[in-house]
Amino acid sequence: MTAIRNGIEMLTRRGFARAAAGLAAFAALRPERALAQPIFHAYPFRLGVASGDPWPDGVVLWTRLAPDPLAGGGMPARAVEVSWEVAEDERFRTIVARGTALARPELGHAVHVEVGGLAPARPYWYRFRAGAEVSPTGRTRTAPAPDAMPPRIRFANVGCQRYEDGYFTAYAHLAAEELDVVFHYGDYMYEYRNRRGPQPIVREITGDETHSLTDYRNRYALYKLDADLAAAHAAHPFVVTFDDHEVDNNWAGMISEEDGSATFPVAVPPEIFALRKQMALHAWYEAMPVRRAQLPRGPEITAYRRLRYGRLLTLHALDTRAFRDDQPCGDGVKAGCADRLRPGSQILGAAQERWLMQGLAEGGSTWSVLAQQVSVMPRRFGEGPDFAFSMDKWDAYADARARLTRFIHDRGVRNVVVLTGDVHNAWAGEVKLDAEDDASPTVATEFIATSISSNGDGSETLPNTPQVLRNNPHIRFFNNRRGYTLHEATAERLTASFKVVPYVSRPGAPLETRATFAVPAGEAKLVAS
Repeated sequence: MTAIRNGIEMLTRRGFARAAAGLAAFAALRPERALAQPIFHAYPFRLGVASGDPWPDGVVLWTRLAPDPLAGGGMPARAVEVSWEVAEDERFRTIVARGTALARPELGHAVHVEVGGLAPARPYWYRFRAGAEVSPTGRTRTAPAPDAMPPRIRFANVGCQRYEDGYFTAYAHLAAEELDVVFHYGDYMYEYRNRRGPQPIVREITGDETHSLTDYRNRYALYKLDADLAAAHAAHPFVVTFDDHEVDNNWAGMISEEDGSATFPVAVPPEIFALRKQMALHAWYEAMPVRRAQLPRGPEITAYRRLRYGRLLTLHALDTRAFRDDQPCGDGVKAGCADRLRPGSQILGAAQERWLMQGLAEGGSTWSVLAQQVSVMPRRFGEGPDFAFSMDKWDAYADARARLTRFIHDRGVRNVVVLTGDVHNAWAGEVKLDAEDDASPTVATEFIATSISSNGDGSETLPNTPQVLRNNPHIRFFNNRRGYTLHEATAERLTASFKVVPYVSRPGAPLETRATFAVPAGEAKLVAS
């Protein structure tokens, strides 16, 4: 399996070494201080199980011991021994890997097991034990071998799941899909309470806005107690990243939403925001099935990484939050913002941008999928010629976008597909070489997934939908229902089916397909399917 592991692209050796160094402090805990046979006052696996970041020879297995999930977990300040096992069948008649791990108080008694030695491109079942308690069973799947050409890869794009806005019914349907992997683009939880505006509160949350580590832990726990979300995690491996609400709405780099603008005149100093960001990312790591390379280093994290699915598909998971410049013109949706065109703007940061371009240039697979958070293609609002643009999207970082589209075009990188979320509705469109010129060549296609529940039941369209589509001829589809996007990649084409539920204000909604598009291999265009 050494050759297989060498064929997988991780972050950078430097990033992994830093993360490993951060974990070294945890290793200092003496084994005799760990509880090998704990007795729990309540079932400790209430937050379920999950798997993530599949490689051809292994995967991350996750759980967290939390007999009292909404009160910090309810565990003693001691490490607890947790055993795990992986089987070829769901009855665990053929065990192929087993071991023990320590659920440490420093990590909220979360467990991240990086299992190796597995066979590529096949399902496995896993479970955990702590004391006399046994976790639910999870199912995962390894990636194809690096030199394999699988007949297809099926994956979903999901995110934006505000608990107060509705039920996570879409996840119940997602759990029943036949998938190789799920990409979660972010907004896994929301840091603030519903401000009781026009959106009704369907489900009440516990606690106020999150600031402390315990606040963030409890908010993740509330979300993970949702049975539909837990079912999706137990059914499929996830590749997760984050957007803004895992920390603070519309944060950028080391700058809080409370940035001294007209909306938030009292600014949070960067050094204070760094403390909040550190706690938020710490809790995110605890709650997600990610590898040690994603362990935060204070307020810093390297969340971007690359996963290959044989010679068919490469998934570039991006971070458009941690390294970006502050939003220009005070954020919001603005017209006449010349600063959005400033030279040298950064949304990925120089290091991540180089890493992405290097990966795109190296190729090695039919499809290059940029799995990220905010829309790359322009979205022009209002009346022309002075259109308004969202200052939180790639539209506000026009030079960064131009560098990426020029690179794709000039290097002849083919079959680039962008996955996006964030805006709580579904879109399909084409990414142009020159975002200001609708007649310029198309260099990529983009599919924006709607939310799981954020913004409630939704509607088929919005009042401004006809105008937005007129302003943006490169956009071919819009829908304002909740759900997810289902994708299938083959050597001939990549498809996107927009799956929606008609309501989230009550449970039990059926799943419907609103539209399906295909991208033919070798042609950067959308074809209605």
